[in-house]
Amino acid sequence: MASIDEVLAAIPMDRLADQLGVDRATAEQASRQALPALLGGMEANAQDPAGAASLGKAIGSHDAGLVEGGVDLDQVDADDGDKIVGNVFGGQRDQVVNQLGSQGGGDSGLIAKLLPLLAPIVMSYLAKQMSSRSAQGGGGGGGLTDILGSVLGGGGGGKGAGGLDIGSVLGGLLGGGKR
Repeated sequence: MASIDEVLAAIPMDRLADQLGVDRATAEQASRQALPALLGGMEANAQDPAGAASLGKAIGSHDAGLVEGGVDLDQVDADDGDKIVGNVFGGQRDQVVNQLGSQGGGDSGLIAKLLPLLAPIVMSYLAKQMSSRSAQGGGGGGGLTDILGSVLGGGGGGKGAGGLDIGSVLGGLLGGGKR
């Protein structure tokens, strides 16, 4: 089963911490906050048929190889990640970043730097999951939302480490998602 822990396990946390200018524990804590929010935003977008189609197309353009055998952070395109984060959260991006930064002892500046690094990793991970599901003959309309739900559910019922409730973070910010 897919899970947030599986995504985290592929990320070289020491290198990520160095890139962010923080210690490993801080990088991991922030990642555990940011990943569910990013995935939750994608799931909110996927609830709308146009949003699901757009997200599916975007996932299809990402190479699953980025997460194969561990992520090489030198291969992560933060500019692409910035666009992904913008598409996921739309005009609510700053509110989501501020909300994440105010919870769990994180900080908004760190979350703002982290999300564009995590977004391409998540997209590649989802591409890998979609490819695996297709290979097993499990495609279909609910495929993307099923995968997103299993990743979020596999991470502790929608809560990140430290009991961060994704619903409370995203609250009504995302509405129906960006289309």
